[in-house]
Amino acid sequence: MQLEARDIGFRYGNGAWLFRGVNLTVKPGEIVGIVGPSGQGKTTFARILAGFEEPIEGTVTLDGFSVQNKGYYPVQLVFQHPEKAINPRWKMHKSLHEGWKPDQALLDTFGIEREWLTRWPGELSGGELQRFCVLRALGPETRFLIADEMTTMLDAITQAQIWHAVLEISRKRNMGIVVISHEAKLIERLCDRVIELV
Repeated sequence: MQLEARDIGFRYGNGAWLFRGVNLTVKPGEIVGIVGPSGQGKTTFARILAGFEEPIEGTVTLDGFSVQNKGYYPVQLVFQHPEKAINPRWKMHKSLHEGWKPDQALLDTFGIEREWLTRWPGELSGGELQRFCVLRALGPETRFLIADEMTTMLDAITQAQIWHAVLEISRKRNMGIVVISHEAKLIERLCDRVIELV
């Protein structure tokens, strides 16, 4: 199983191309970094990889089948801004359990306190919400994780803890990861290879 993007191009309306002719292959267990200047379309490309956005040109496939349908479970996207991914009308336990029910050991690993589960999203900080979003994306069906500035809202120590936990899970499952980050040191430390979005 591998995630493949072929000749991907995207623009809004008749405007200038954000990017064009982008190719990417992610194999199981591989960690690939994506870099590029602000405004170059990294988040849009992440949405395309996860099937939330259709490219103007090109295709994204998983084992030859299109992922261009929202919510294709083997490919999960963690957004930079967790408040956009959490239903404000659901308490946190419902948001977390929408996809799967992680055990208490995993909740502890990701620093999710038991009392947070009964709170509304507005009662938690951005960093606390992001912990939920990361864990929710790591359900048992996930084979590829798209991490779009996934730990930006967390302090350095918590970032390291979250990435350590994610990498442990990825090793156990042979899960592929696409890392999008402005942090050059993070990309250099985590990734097997890096592509530039142009």
